[in-house]
Amino acid sequence: MLFHIPYHEWIGYAAMAFVAFSFLMKNIRHLRIINSIGAALFIYYGFLLETSWPIVITNAFILSLNIYYILKNKG
Repeated sequence: MLFHIPYHEWIGYAAMAFVAFSFLMKNIRHLRIINSIGAALFIYYGFLLETSWPIVITNAFILSLNIYYILKNKG
């Protein structure tokens, strides 16, 4: 293991990085897409933690909103 960090923690760090990076976007569509990747990774991370429901539910809600607005503003 790199730096003795478990695999599931790397998923959490990646999710955190995507969410943080998304707020640097000036284009709202790009922000929502990158934030969605972070939210999806957080959902996966929540399940890796033997189902941490607060993480899963919060990020599922965020992902759903992002998808809704991405599709709504597509055309």
